[in-house]
Amino acid sequence: MQGVTGKRYSTATAVALICAAAVLAAPGTAFAQAAGGPAERLPKKPTPGTGKSLEQVRKDIEKLYHDAGVATDAYNAAEESADKQSQQIVKLAKDITKAQEKLRKLKSRAGAEARAQYRNGGMPPEAQMMLSGSPSQFLDGAGRMRAGQKATKGMLTELERTEEDLRIYAKDATSRWTKLEANRKSKAASKKKIKQKIADAEKLESRLEKDERERLRKMEEEAALKKQSAWVSSGVLKDIDGKASPQGKKAIAFATAQIGKPYVWGAEGPGSYDCSGLTSKAWAAAGKGIPRTSQEQWKQLPRVDIKNMRPGDLIIYHSDASHVGMYLGDGAIVHAPRPGRDVTITGAGSMQILGVVRPDK
Repeated sequence: MQGVTGKRYSTATAVALICAAAVLAAPGTAFAQAAGGPAERLPKKPTPGTGKSLEQVRKDIEKLYHDAGVATDAYNAAEESADKQSQQIVKLAKDITKAQEKLRKLKSRAGAEARAQYRNGGMPPEAQMMLSGSPSQFLDGAGRMRAGQKATKGMLTELERTEEDLRIYAKDATSRWTKLEANRKSKAASKKKIKQKIADAEKLESRLEKDERERLRKMEEEAALKKQSAWVSSGVLKDIDGKASPQGKKAIAFATAQIGKPYVWGAEGPGSYDCSGLTSKAWAAAGKGIPRTSQEQWKQLPRVDIKNMRPGDLIIYHSDASHVGMYLGDGAIVHAPRPGRDVTITGAGSMQILGVVRPDK
């Protein structure tokens, strides 16, 4: 139900609109209205400036935005990884500074002992005590000598260990800098691809006349409604009766409060979001941190069967897990669709479902 974009509707009203689609899925009437809709009656003549039918243009635009979504996930993943690498490098830098200061003090101590030995003619303490001619002085100093030897040995061991720590820190820092640079290049490549795909889609859409753009939007809505109706008619909603958890309710409240805000790739709010930016921030607001990208949400979060899903769960879409929406109940989700669209409520079955994950399981 992407036609609700750009306006703020109450969650109850929007969900009610989604539920109305279920009527189309009733036996004998499934999709009767959609089949006879204005978009379906359009002649399949080439669209000016494209040489293609409007339906093919719609599919081309859909694919371009899907590819942009995949690249956006790659960009977000590289950004998240780069942030972690940066934090680890900062910690390593602090560890290196501490180790360097410790090494300086140990070397200073070692230098002091070397100078003391030089002042004594280079003669070790044992020889000096034996030549003192005083057995009592020798015995009194023996304990101090052993303690001094132990301390010196410990100092040398600590010196070696600190130098080894520095070598390890330096090697680790070099490795992390290399990874950070790789992530930077990955981000740059993904950013370039995102911009290109979005530009191609916008260029394709800009060739359409005003009335054709409106027809295109209606075709998008009808295509989504067709998929939603088929999903509802499968009877899947009959088995779904879960109730939202307290955290799930908070996540839903946050996500639905963002309705009407624009989709912007890589955005995490507060003024705009991409799909996983919306879901990750919603669950963060509920007190539960989850991965930043839809692909990592799919990989890392506990999975549940569709029949067991409940409001607040995340539905992952497409075979490459490139899109995510939050389930609201009654067959509806809230999501950030794509560039040029706003955060909105639509049918949970309006896209290809890969699976469902539960952040607070």
